[in-house]
Amino acid sequence: MERREFLKSTAAATAVAALPFREAAAKTTGDWRSYEIVTRVAIQNPQGVSRAWVPLPMMDETEWQRPIGSSWSGNAAKASILRDGKYGAAMLYAEWSAGAAAPAIEVTSSFMARDRAVDPTKPVANAERLSASEVAFYTVATDLIPTDGIVRETSREIVKGAKGDVDKARAIYEWVVENTFRDPKTKGCGWGDIKAMLETRNLGGKCGDLNAMFVGLCRAAGVPARDVYGIRVAPSIHGYKSLGVGSPIITKAQHCRAEFFAQGVGWVPADPADVRKVVLEEPPANLKIDHPMVVAARKRLFGGWEMNWLAYNMAHDVALPNASGPKIPYFMYTNGETGGKALDQLDPDSFKYEIRTDGVKGQSGVKS
Repeated sequence: MERREFLKSTAAATAVAALPFREAAAKTTGDWRSYEIVTRVAIQNPQGVSRAWVPLPMMDETEWQRPIGSSWSGNAAKASILRDGKYGAAMLYAEWSAGAAAPAIEVTSSFMARDRAVDPTKPVANAERLSASEVAFYTVATDLIPTDGIVRETSREIVKGAKGDVDKARAIYEWVVENTFRDPKTKGCGWGDIKAMLETRNLGGKCGDLNAMFVGLCRAAGVPARDVYGIRVAPSIHGYKSLGVGSPIITKAQHCRAEFFAQGVGWVPADPADVRKVVLEEPPANLKIDHPMVVAARKRLFGGWEMNWLAYNMAHDVALPNASGPKIPYFMYTNGETGGKALDQLDPDSFKYEIRTDGVKGQSGVKS
């Protein structure tokens, strides 16, 4: 088995034209915690050339997450860390030649994280400002998140009378919490086709749908916003069984979050989808919207993220390098193909990949 080590300082294998994942105004709470995750991929019944794309921790250091490094072992003929040219999403790309026996690779990534809390009502001295090009970048439509038509009409109705970025984002956050619902029948995290959701008036889905709705409605209102795609890696320390993992196997623990930009404050975390997850799944389940657990989560998740979660990237409409198929709406799952046919990223049992975490590896003792 070959093994390669990639340090974050030398990991970029392609040029990146993306705007940086800048985050200057966020406040953090508590100690830094260290985590390690291991992704194992095996290509079943290979037919011709086989490929795999494994998402890696966000390489840009922030006040709430720091990459440590990634390594791989396996029998791939080619393997390297690449980055998406628009958003900078990092991935381990592996390729096996036709005729390779039992293609397999194991990717280990380490990172540090600490909880995040921002009060968007309090201006920050020397707060980050977005340039005109950055505002355009974070208010543009994507393939599944348009900002015109019914999305713009809905957004205008929601923010009517609201003044400023924070008031608009708050109104949209509350609307998403009140009007959407978590649908357990949705496969994976949902793809975030918000136009179809609004047109059909079926506002059910999972995090990829509900937080995409928040981002799209914010963008349509002129408020810069972005989805952040990642995976849960540990139990919640705040008493929420539904907002953490209960097993070292986290193969299906992917979770999308959101941020919006407030002038005078900076990037503000939000997660209305997790409020609806608490409603549906927090024991004993199907809680009322005014249940104390829901009320507390609703308050915390406008301006806060518990970092028992790894951020991968904020990429939309991703063209995986050397992939035979079309672009994917986002890059949060391990992807693979063999013989030019894509493997089902939402069915890790048939695709044969597994993600494992050892949970918290340690705490630095350094507080914010």
